[in-house]
Amino acid sequence: MLETTIAGSLPRPDWLAEPEKLKGGWKLSGQALEDGKRRAAAEWLRHEEEAGIDILTDGEVFRIHFVHGFLEKIRGIDWQKKTLMGIRDNRYQLEVPTVTGPLSRPAPVHLEEVKFTRAQTKKKLKFTLPGPMTICDTIADAHYGSRPAMAMAFAEILNQEAKDLERAGVDVIQFDEPAFNVFTKDVKDWGIEALHRAIDGLRCTTATHICYGYGIQENIDWKKTLGSEWRQYEEIFPALNASRIDQISLECAGSKVPLSLLGLIPDKQLMIGAIQVTGDRVETPEEVAATLRAAMQYVDAERVLPCTNCGMAPIGYDVALAKLRALGAGAALVRKSL
Repeated sequence: MLETTIAGSLPRPDWLAEPEKLKGGWKLSGQALEDGKRRAAAEWLRHEEEAGIDILTDGEVFRIHFVHGFLEKIRGIDWQKKTLMGIRDNRYQLEVPTVTGPLSRPAPVHLEEVKFTRAQTKKKLKFTLPGPMTICDTIADAHYGSRPAMAMAFAEILNQEAKDLERAGVDVIQFDEPAFNVFTKDVKDWGIEALHRAIDGLRCTTATHICYGYGIQENIDWKKTLGSEWRQYEEIFPALNASRIDQISLECAGSKVPLSLLGLIPDKQLMIGAIQVTGDRVETPEEVAATLRAAMQYVDAERVLPCTNCGMAPIGYDVALAKLRALGAGAALVRKSL
């Protein structure tokens, strides 16, 4: 009960990449970089185990970015053809690579990373992949003609990847969909359908991580405009509850999401975010326990997975480590009280 996990990313050590940046560049190259990534992943796995985390991840230390780290090995994308595109419904603009032809996956993208990571621990292992809708909100289309069409093409590729990772021993495959709380109508029209294509045939546990966005100033500024209650999830939670996804995330620590919205997802396991993505302070175990108990007013304890609000790549290494320890200790306090 109360199996702990994290949303996905953890800080890459400062000897490996630029610290405290969402997309900090590598400091190593060639074989030294590959060896460094494996060292960093193994170190985080040990940290997670020691902190009492039950479902581990590699901290996404093999990737610069949670979306582009997967797309780099997909054919049909022109990385030299940059397109200026509004991200998250024009919350901010970026020059992004462009899909110029049929998408294909010539070989598994993350399989060797997973084989290495799986060999490092006997605990449950989660691997995170970008979700189809969020990919389509992070790359330009000059081929498919519509986001739903491109999303289904990416979903097919994600499904191929997920099946390879499942065979390699991954227990939970999570699709990150922060775009879900922006394009709420699209979630119901085709977003969940694309997720279903991505998980088709999987026997492992499936999850989706949705969030309000962290790590960059544009997200912080946008959230300041949302008022005293963040209710975007209210529109999509019933559809997610009816979906075939097993686990759904929700940030509960320091957010303005009304916890009563958890009642709209009565049939799923819920990753309850009890750790904020902030580098200025570390939660106490008692604060973590209080967040979990508040959520458990609306969710049976059997369905609660204590978690982080989002990936912690943008914050300091030592702070993230302390937050993991607080998460594990806080969950232990609640377990003891049940």
